[in-house]
Amino acid sequence: MTRVHFTADDYRRVRFAARPSPVPELHAALQMLGAPHEELLFGRWRGRLLRALPAATEPLAELAPGGEAPSFLDVLGDTREEGFALIRSAGPALVRSELGRVYAGRRRVPARVRALHDGDGAAWRALERAQRAAYETVLAPVWPLVQDLHRAEFTRYALAVAEHGLDTALTALAPGSRLRDGVWEWPASDPGEREIRLGGRGLVLLPTFHWRGGPLVQDLPDRPVVLAYPAGRGLPLAPDGADTPEDALAGVLGRTRTALLQALAEPRTTTELARRANVGNATASAHASALRAAGLITTERTGRSVHHTRTPLAALLLGATPPTGSDAPA
Repeated sequence: MTRVHFTADDYRRVRFAARPSPVPELHAALQMLGAPHEELLFGRWRGRLLRALPAATEPLAELAPGGEAPSFLDVLGDTREEGFALIRSAGPALVRSELGRVYAGRRRVPARVRALHDGDGAAWRALERAQRAAYETVLAPVWPLVQDLHRAEFTRYALAVAEHGLDTALTALAPGSRLRDGVWEWPASDPGEREIRLGGRGLVLLPTFHWRGGPLVQDLPDRPVVLAYPAGRGLPLAPDGADTPEDALAGVLGRTRTALLQALAEPRTTTELARRANVGNATASAHASALRAAGLITTERTGRSVHHTRTPLAALLLGATPPTGSDAPA
């Protein structure tokens, strides 16, 4: 059982990651490669990737001898380069303590791990090469699909918050979880229990589309807690036959509302929207009201006409460039 304890300040500091983070997604995929469960669904996926992984990735396996990696690998970053740089910038004291923790009680420590422990530059360069090789093999072929799925999950969460409130939106992320008296309880995924106390630091929600176990929690001092939760289709990601971004978004909003958002690359009237989506004016107006309530469009009246405009949030979900100037997000 995982329990996340909120303060009043933490409720105001819950945010959904605006885009997927390559390094956490990579590490989730690597953990799934080593996980024994769901063999029927993931067996062929594991077999294919394990055969494809180059020898250069071996240092990564050595860092998690018992299936748990050291916490200095727990970084975010909007790009893989940013994530790799954050790992390399880990303080020597944290690196030594975390390597000592994951190897506690083990008789043999690989030479490369000892070199990392001692701050050897060559060992750190080998670790970065290992991560790059793993990324190219495991994640790069499906990264466009990860981005599409993240937009759809972002939309799902935003609509749930807008329509039902934060409590419902949070519990919807994990079937069987519940939020009461300031504690978000996740169903048991292993025999252990973990207590996460936010203490006013806030919470970042990060969907992961490879891991199928319980939440992966990054809980570092003086930083917001990051909770990566299993999302997506529950099946291994494959680049062949991947949906387009429009298909992913339509699965959440519906095709008519997605078509209306796509038509709003520039402000349009209700009549123009109806014509472009091939629906009646009343139908276009009803869908526009729903999109406006979810914060995806704004509406301004000019004389007898109303003009609808896509918000930065909608542009993000569609993968478009958000507007600049006064309409850009702070």
